[in-house]
Amino acid sequence: MKLILALFAALLALPAWAAQLTVELDHTSKTWQTADLLTHPDVQTVQITDDVSYKRNMTYRAVPLAALLPGLTPANHLQAVALDGFAAELTAAPLLRTHGARAWLAVEDPANPWPALAEGKPSAGPFYLVWTDPQAGRIGPEQWPFQIVGIKQLKTVAERFPALLPDPTLAANDPINQGFLVFQKNCLACHRLNGAGDAHVGPDLNIPYNPTEYFSGDFLKRYIRDPQSLRQWPQAKMPAFAASVLPDGELDLLLGYLKHMAGRKQQP
Repeated sequence: MKLILALFAALLALPAWAAQLTVELDHTSKTWQTADLLTHPDVQTVQITDDVSYKRNMTYRAVPLAALLPGLTPANHLQAVALDGFAAELTAAPLLRTHGARAWLAVEDPANPWPALAEGKPSAGPFYLVWTDPQAGRIGPEQWPFQIVGIKQLKTVAERFPALLPDPTLAANDPINQGFLVFQKNCLACHRLNGAGDAHVGPDLNIPYNPTEYFSGDFLKRYIRDPQSLRQWPQAKMPAFAASVLPDGELDLLLGYLKHMAGRKQQP
């Protein structure tokens, strides 16, 4: 009986869970276990100032993301997929940097779990992309995906989803095309447009209606800046985009792209 109790106590003392992360690149694929990452030769303790998800300073055990992306070049494209359907589109270049804004994969230790993101919600774990010195690279909140389950190399957004493309007769440096880049960085992680995209969090931004068709005046700008200021909803997931993250000029470019795409509807 004593032996049984001792074994039961030992089981209770073990971590309640452990997770795994699959990194799929064109030339290689690897699945990392939590324990493997916590003992990775490059793992470090990193201090994150004003963490995007927790809204306060945080400390993590983390691995430089570049160490998990062997053979990748700055021109490559990645997607980080989260448990809730959030799909962050990430250009490889900033992820591979070793100075300035630097990307880290924070790893939640089952023996020392992170706090909940909010009352009744889970933590940002098991894996969370965080940045040191994000201001140096103008890293936006959509580039901080949490609850990550996989990272995979893909073709660019334009190659995968032609339904997102503006009029092909426009010059490459046309403001509409610049707005398309802003859309990719800030919106595509949660939203689809014309049914195109991999996210499953927010509504489609063109079907059946584009927000430029039902927000009059400057209300769409105000909504993007602070969604809760116009529509208070406890379950709302859309974050506020401050001018420090989405400058006024980029917001104008984004709205120009959305208005343009209202005239280019395609049924999924």
